[in-house]
Amino acid sequence: MKLIAQLLIAATAAASPFFAFASEAAAPAAGHASAPAAHAAAKVAKPDLAKGEASFGAVCAACHGADGNSGTPANPKLAQQHPEYLVKQLQEFKSDKRSNPIMKGFASALSDEDMRNIAYWVGNKKAKPGSATDKTLVQLGERIYRGGIADRQVPACAGCHSPNGAGIPAQFPRVSGQHAEYAATQLTGFRDGIRKNSPQMTQVAAKLNDREIKAVSDYIAGLR
Repeated sequence: MKLIAQLLIAATAAASPFFAFASEAAAPAAGHASAPAAHAAAKVAKPDLAKGEASFGAVCAACHGADGNSGTPANPKLAQQHPEYLVKQLQEFKSDKRSNPIMKGFASALSDEDMRNIAYWVGNKKAKPGSATDKTLVQLGERIYRGGIADRQVPACAGCHSPNGAGIPAQFPRVSGQHAEYAATQLTGFRDGIRKNSPQMTQVAAKLNDREIKAVSDYIAGLR
């Protein structure tokens, strides 16, 4: 009888909802033990700078210069730009969050790994300094960049892009030495709703007139 009782208890336990729940609860524990290995596998690979250089030369150099220092005022300098920012822009060109038919074509051919390789390679290149050219506007540009426009609640550009234009890695881009023509085009695009991938910049640029945009753009071209 004792043996039969033990068998009945075992059978009841096997059929019990609690027993089933306990078995399922034990499974994650086994999975948890392998979590470190899974996490390690999920880590992003270190950028391959050699591949980045090759890809940049094949895809980007014609417009942005062999070392990322574009000689064409309409095309941005990419040298010494924060890699995370460049990756974000390439991804947004590819997804149409940032609209540019030319860049869409190039970005669409790149994988996320390609983008990281390119961004980290060109981000390691030294940016060549620029210069302001409009002496009548440079003082206005400096006032706006460093102090904003209080009566219109325009914040100082330096608050996000730093006093020397170096920006803040992964958050705000480097603007120091950027071509004035390119910078003005971007600010105008933010203001006019053409460029839509930064709500913060849209709000700021919406309060600037053409003269102020030109002044700020010329000032940052000479900032170093």
